[in-house]
Amino acid sequence: MTRVIFAGGGTAGHVEPALSVARHWKSTHTDHEIQFIGTRTGLETRLVPDAGFQLRLITKVAIPRKLSLSLLTTPFALIRSITESVKIMRDADLLVGFGGYVSGPAYLAAAITRTPFIVHEANARAGLANRLGALFTPYTAITHEIERGKLSDGLLTGLPLREDIVIAYRQACSDWKSARSKAKTELGFESGKPLLFIFGGSQGSAAINAVIEASREDLLSSGLQLLHGVGAQKSLPVQAVGYKATNYITDMATAYLAADIVISRSGAVTCAEVNTLGRYALFIPLPIGNGEQELNAQDLIAEQRAEILSQSEFNSQWIISHIESLISKSAAAPVEGSALDIDAASKIASLMEHAMHGSE
Repeated sequence: MTRVIFAGGGTAGHVEPALSVARHWKSTHTDHEIQFIGTRTGLETRLVPDAGFQLRLITKVAIPRKLSLSLLTTPFALIRSITESVKIMRDADLLVGFGGYVSGPAYLAAAITRTPFIVHEANARAGLANRLGALFTPYTAITHEIERGKLSDGLLTGLPLREDIVIAYRQACSDWKSARSKAKTELGFESGKPLLFIFGGSQGSAAINAVIEASREDLLSSGLQLLHGVGAQKSLPVQAVGYKATNYITDMATAYLAADIVISRSGAVTCAEVNTLGRYALFIPLPIGNGEQELNAQDLIAEQRAEILSQSEFNSQWIISHIESLISKSAAAPVEGSALDIDAASKIASLMEHAMHGSE
C-alpha cells in the first residue's frame, strides 16, 4: 500500500495547510495510507485525529532563542527525534512537510531513508526547518515569492485553505454583498452596523485582548459591533449588547464574511483567509520570530486591503482615535474576496505526483 506522511505540527499555521492537502489527496487516492508526524504538545494532537488521520508522535526539538542550559540538551533531543522519524519513514513513499518543530527531523529522516519529500513554505520569510529541508529536495512549494535561497525556485502554489473557507468563497461569489449581510445575521449581529472581528489565534493574544477590553465601551458607543475570539483557556469578558466574546471561533468562514474589519496577528493562514473572504484588516504582527508576520501582510497592504501596526503602538487610544478611518478604508475596499489560494491544495497534489514518480 502506498503510504504518504505529512509533517506539520505545533501551530494551526502548520497543521491546517497540511490537513487541507491531506484531505485533497485522500479524496483522489482513496487506497493510500496517510499518516501525520507530530509532537505531544502541538495542536496536531487534537486537529489531526479529529480529521480522521493517524498521528505518530516524535520528540519535540525546541531550539532556545537565548543562550541557556537547555541548549545543552538540544543535540540529544534532535538525535532522538531523527531516530524516531526514521522508523516512521521506513517504507513510506512520500513525505510532505509544512515547517515547524516536526518538519526538521522529518526532512533529515527522509534524506537518510532516501524517501522523496516536498517542502511547503507558508510564510514570506522561510523558517529554519524549511530552509534546511530545501537543501535536500528538488520539490519545493511556496505561498509568497521568496527572493533568496533555494526556496526562491519553489512552485508558487498559494496557501492550502480549510474546506469551510473554500466553500464559503464559492457560495459568496455570486453575491458578496448579500453573503456578508447574511453572515452578520447568522452570528446574531445587526446587518446594517459595522462589525469588528478580533482574534489572536487559537490560544488568543493577551496584548490584543487587553486593548479591546480597555476600548470596547467607546467602540460600542460609536455604533460598532464586536465579535471577539479571546483564545482557549482565557477568561471570558462580560458580554454586552453588540459584543460577543468566545474562547474559540468555530465558524471562521462566517466570521470573516461578516467582518468589516479584522483585527488579528498576521500569520500566513490568517492572511490567506482574510484575502479569500475578508474585507479589511488591521494586523498586529507577533513581536517575536524572524519578522515573517510583517512580511506576510505586504501583499494585502499593497492591494489596500490591510494595514499593519506594531504591538507596542497598538493601544486603546490608538484604536479609538483611528476607528473611523479604518471603517472608511473598509468601505472603500473591494467587496469581493480573492481566489488566489483556492486551488493551492490541488497544485501541491500535482507536485506530489511528480515527486512520487521521480519527475521534477
